[in-house]
Amino acid sequence: MAIIAFIVVMLVPLKGLSYPGHAAIGLLVFAVIMWASEAQHLAVTSLILLFLQPILGIESFNNAVIGFANPIIFLMIGGFILAVAISKSGLAKRFTYWMLSKVGTSPSMSIFAAVFSTGLLSAWIENVVAFAMLLPIIKTIVPLFGVEEPERGNSNFAKAMVLGASYGSLAGGFGTEIGTAPNLMAAAYTHLPFANWMVFGFPLAIIMLFVTWKLLGWIFPPEVDGIVGGKDTLDKAIDVMGSITRTEKITAAILFFTIFLWVTTGITGIDSYSVALIGAALYFVTGVIDWKDAQEGVDWGLIIFFGGALSLGAALLNTGAAAWIINDLITMMGSNVSTVSIMLLLMVIGVIFTQVMSNIALAAILVPFQLL
Repeated sequence: MAIIAFIVVMLVPLKGLSYPGHAAIGLLVFAVIMWASEAQHLAVTSLILLFLQPILGIESFNNAVIGFANPIIFLMIGGFILAVAISKSGLAKRFTYWMLSKVGTSPSMSIFAAVFSTGLLSAWIENVVAFAMLLPIIKTIVPLFGVEEPERGNSNFAKAMVLGASYGSLAGGFGTEIGTAPNLMAAAYTHLPFANWMVFGFPLAIIMLFVTWKLLGWIFPPEVDGIVGGKDTLDKAIDVMGSITRTEKITAAILFFTIFLWVTTGITGIDSYSVALIGAALYFVTGVIDWKDAQEGVDWGLIIFFGGALSLGAALLNTGAAAWIINDLITMMGSNVSTVSIMLLLMVIGVIFTQVMSNIALAAILVPFQLL
């Protein structure tokens, strides 16, 4: 279907557009169908996009692969390696139980801990990774409240805890530009400084986390009263983990050091991409992880997808295809269309299409158009 759609686009005359631009739009349609249908893995489609560009006369291969040299790729790699280290060290589990011990053992505050522990963690590592890391921990906490067989879906409390971790990871991802892949896509085009993103993104993330916590408690009123045995049960669970290990201390120290460098890039002059690699390198040097851990824990397929998506976005911009599409869109909307109207249109398109396709793939398609 994607190939047929590409041929149809190439057969339709597009006035005012050069051949490379015409072919770039055809390639965009091909990519949209491939990414939305996931007929092939997202990364495979990105590889196809690379060799099709020189074959179709859109860009030379040297220009097509320039997306893989984008600094944001290395910010992404560094972020993934940080996540691998946090996961391997056990720091995430200790942090979740620590937060639970501080906020209380009531159902409401346990949901708060699930939402905020995942949310705060996902601000610094990719949100899907944060959720995957915290889900097994949430599953060990739910039975402490006397919930039996929560996987049957009969417990409102279990639902709120798991959804809290899921929604918390999404909301927390707004906090920084490394929190989620679409943020990285936007950062690659806008070159917004790391700290500047946080000024807007972190307060928004905190607000969304609070709203998520309250809504889940309202929609799924817990049927339990609290941890069976109260704080003593929680203390015993924490005691089983033992004292904080040397590896956990090193992991936490490097993470806080990396965060410090990220928020002070304007002072130190060290860019956020270098900071991510500094943090990653420190985890290797200190022995928290080794290269085998990185090979197994880093989503290299997502990185390949990202490079291909950036390549397609650059092709749309360089050939004038993106400008041609936006100009036609503005013409259809009227001569006095405002920037806000275009932004709202793109937001509506985003909300609708993310119901049927990956938000990462959609970001790869829409972000280049928002720059014009």
